[in-house]
Amino acid sequence: MLGNLIRDKGREGRRGYTLPRPDVKSVSLEKVLPKGALRKEKPKLAEVDEPTVVRHYTNLSRQNWGIDTNFYPLGSCTMKHNPRANEAAANTPGFAGLHPLQSESQAQGALQVMHELQGFLSEVSGFPAVSLQPLAGAQGELTSILMVKKFFEDAGDDARTTVLVPSTAHGTNPATATMAGFGSKEIGLDEHGCVDVEELREMVDETTAALMITNPNTCGVYERNMVEIAEVLHEAGAFLYMDGANMNANLGRMRPADKGVDVMHFNLHKTFSTPHGGGGPGSGAIACSEALAPFRPDPVAEKSGDGYAFVRPDKSIGRVAGFHGNFGQVLRAWNYIKMHGPELRDVTDMAVLNANYIRARLRGTYRIPYDELCKHEVVVQPPKGKKALDVAKGLIDHGYHPPTIYFPLVVKEAMLIEPTETESKETLDDFIGTMLELAESTSEELEEAPVSAPTRRLDEARAARKLKARW
Repeated sequence: MLGNLIRDKGREGRRGYTLPRPDVKSVSLEKVLPKGALRKEKPKLAEVDEPTVVRHYTNLSRQNWGIDTNFYPLGSCTMKHNPRANEAAANTPGFAGLHPLQSESQAQGALQVMHELQGFLSEVSGFPAVSLQPLAGAQGELTSILMVKKFFEDAGDDARTTVLVPSTAHGTNPATATMAGFGSKEIGLDEHGCVDVEELREMVDETTAALMITNPNTCGVYERNMVEIAEVLHEAGAFLYMDGANMNANLGRMRPADKGVDVMHFNLHKTFSTPHGGGGPGSGAIACSEALAPFRPDPVAEKSGDGYAFVRPDKSIGRVAGFHGNFGQVLRAWNYIKMHGPELRDVTDMAVLNANYIRARLRGTYRIPYDELCKHEVVVQPPKGKKALDVAKGLIDHGYHPPTIYFPLVVKEAMLIEPTETESKETLDDFIGTMLELAESTSEELEEAPVSAPTRRLDEARAARKLKARW
């Protein structure tokens, strides 16, 4: 029975029930809208039935691409499956209905979740202090380097003017250094695709504030000299910052603090399976050593008696975002970690296994610039005579989102493939089969791709140079 039906003795239907009649009073539009906004005649709108409207928008939605649509091997972005259990946690009324300005006494459950996630991230990274406030990976980077800057200002050391950035760094790293008020210098790689330690020794001096390193780096390889790199920096009084965007390859296997790292950021929206894309939502929590802990952004959640409270670190750089961070993402990440528990390292093991499976299957057809054990992603190059862009466009015709192309910049015609741990062997086999098939296609055939997508290939150079922006 329909619960919202009511008894109406004056208008009884066959079963004695009818829908309620809303009490709607007509309102004159002239009283609520300015005269200039009123139409002088009715708009000429077509009569459209509901099924037509529903089908129109449903078909439009099918043109969107996401991890729920198909395999999404976007390198360095960790487009993994987002468990629906995480969404259920984030949609719990007691959490979803909270207002960010509610008093701490009315939000003890939320504060407990934040405090527990800080503890989880501390355990995973090895650092004693965490802040959940940054809203994205790039903001987590900036927060980390601003903390380094504040440390030197507090110590009265105004000679630290430079941040070192490897050539494998994410593009945001040098931008972060500049925004924090530092100059940046690039460090080259050795034959393994890792930071050249000898070059580092020559570059580090009393003006060095920090080195920003990604590990595993964007070549998909593990920085094997982390301890030595940290020692070089620490001897010069500088800090080692780690870009934690690739923590999907480290969970339960490597704690950055144990390797000499001083501060890092996490991408909760990547490593811990919270949804992202299209510019957000993100969460770039940071973790740091005791030396940098007093400079964390305000606030952080701490245990207070029998409950929890927000506190401001002694020498905080201040807020880097409104309120307390992206709480919806915090909930999802907390739930993901709680579900895995001690088996969290399985995430890393499967991510690494899947990437190396792709590397082994493509070897001999695609060129592999660093053909040794990779981590959660692998860099390949198309067969000679073919372009990464053309292969990427060809993947669209086969129902796959292209991987990252032309990045890292140190590899010509790079294709950066990240399968994550959530894809099955059957999915990987289908993708690999398509990659091998595209390798056999002629350059002329690939240059026409995609041919089955809603939009054919665009003139990307022209689009970038003559952008027609619209609100």
